[in-house]
Amino acid sequence: MKKIFIFLLATGAFLQSCTNMKKEQSPETSNAMKSIYDYKVESLDGGQIDLADYKGKKILIVNTASECGFTSQYADLEELSNTYKDKLVVIGFPANNFGGQEPGTNEEIGAFCQKNFGVTFPMAAKVSVKGDDAAPLFQFLTQKELNGVKNTTILWNFTKFLVDENGKLIDSYISTTKPTDGAITKHLK
Repeated sequence: MKKIFIFLLATGAFLQSCTNMKKEQSPETSNAMKSIYDYKVESLDGGQIDLADYKGKKILIVNTASECGFTSQYADLEELSNTYKDKLVVIGFPANNFGGQEPGTNEEIGAFCQKNFGVTFPMAAKVSVKGDDAAPLFQFLTQKELNGVKNTTILWNFTKFLVDENGKLIDSYISTTKPTDGAITKHLK
C-alpha cells in the first residue's frame, strides 16, 4: 500500500511538472501581447513613423484612397486633426485593396493630398490593409488575438481605428462614419 501511495505521489508530481512546463512554453505565456507602440511604419515621404512617439495621445488610424467616393473625408480628417491636435494624432494609410482606388505612387499620393485637401497630419507609405499581405499594424488592429479588444473586417477605404492614450484599441468605424461623427469625437472630449 505504501508503494502505491509513493508511486501515485511521484506520478502526480511528474504530471504537475509537465503541466507547468507546457504552460511556460505556451504562446499565451511566452509571448507578451504586442502594443500599438511596438509598430514603426514607413512614412509617405520615405521617413519613419514610430507609433511610440504618440504615447499619451489618442491615435486615429485610417486606410485611405485618392479615387474613392469617401476621399472627401480627407478634409474631415484634417479638421479633426487640427481641432484635437493636443490630444489626437490622425495617421492616414493609403491602400489599394479596394477597387484599385489608390493606384498612385507615394509621391503622387502626397501631392494629391496636399493639393486637394491641405493634409498636414502624418501619412504612411502605401500599404496593404487586408489579406495575406496585410501590413503587421493592420493585422494587429483587426485581430482580437493580437489587440485584445475585437476582430474587425475592413470592408472598404476609410475604415477608422481609434486607439487610446495607452495604446489600447478603443473601437473601429466603417467608411460611412465621418471622422467628425459623435461616435468618434465623444472619445476626444
